[in-house]
Amino acid sequence: MTITFPHMGRMYIPVKALFDDLGVKVVVPPPVSKETLEIGTRLAPEMACLPMKINLGNYIQSMEKGADTIVLTGSCGPCRFGYYGVVEKEILKDNGYDADVVILDAPGREPQVLLNRIRKISGNSSWLKIARAFLQASKVVEQVDEFIDILLKKRPRELNKGETDRVQSKFEKEVLICKGSGETLEFIEEYKEKAAQIPERPGVQPLHIGIVGEIYTLIEPYVNLNIENKLGHLGAEVHRGITVTDWVKTHLSLDMIYKRERKKKLKKAENYLSLCIGGHAWETIAETVHYADMGLDGIIQVLPFGCMPEIVAESIIPTISRDKGVPAMTLTVDELTGEAGYMTRLEAFVDLLSQKKGRVYERS
Repeated sequence: MTITFPHMGRMYIPVKALFDDLGVKVVVPPPVSKETLEIGTRLAPEMACLPMKINLGNYIQSMEKGADTIVLTGSCGPCRFGYYGVVEKEILKDNGYDADVVILDAPGREPQVLLNRIRKISGNSSWLKIARAFLQASKVVEQVDEFIDILLKKRPRELNKGETDRVQSKFEKEVLICKGSGETLEFIEEYKEKAAQIPERPGVQPLHIGIVGEIYTLIEPYVNLNIENKLGHLGAEVHRGITVTDWVKTHLSLDMIYKRERKKKLKKAENYLSLCIGGHAWETIAETVHYADMGLDGIIQVLPFGCMPEIVAESIIPTISRDKGVPAMTLTVDELTGEAGYMTRLEAFVDLLSQKKGRVYERS
């Protein structure tokens, strides 16, 4: 059994560490590229979500490197992610790819089904070994997000242009050499120190922009056209509405302090959206309100074309923008999104925020 999984931002780092600790062979899918998207677009239904098309490209590229088992999480509700696994398996089969697709659905009424699947992908490891591996992987998740947060703060303040990008690029190439969670955690700690030492320009006061929206488009740089880096180079510190840490703590962790804080944040959305409608639309609205209350300069929603929950959120955000007095913009992405037009919109939004902030300073 050689396992692969969808590529989603830096999620490959903890997932590889997890399977290394379990002694299971794993093929990390190559970074998402134009070729990945072209493969998925060719095989997927035209109106399928962009993430699904990229997932298909991930799987085929990984199977060409020897993977025979695909692991992905499941879902339910209005979001179409719930049927990804089943549909993708049939598409792969129709195109001559024989892969074992293991879907880790929420336990529901048959928790034994989930437990059996976990045992299967762990190489029938003991439950104690599985628990330890998952605990270590969750530590890797948190450390990676802490490293990225340091970079997000450094990029708009860096003294030497491009140094933050160089540190990040070197990290993402070399971390794949690490074997297991122990080596990976030591490596991340080393790079957190390097990132913290990046020299800053004195007296810089960057704009603060929150990005919210569908989790995949927020986390995968290729899909959102590296929005975090672009905004950083335009002089903005980015605040991420959803991270891999958030997903893990929401669905897999027993961290009750985090769960209470999350509940408080979701309660902020009750005047605009008071229930889960699938995907991360509820979180999108809650984070938009939260960022407005924090006094951020602007908010950007990023979503894949046709994402039903996020379309609902998109219709609500202008009301929050008006009520809270915070500028907001929506960016929709698909396989036809052009980088030039995308960049023009980001530059215009940042210019708007800079002018607004300048007028405030003049009045004060």
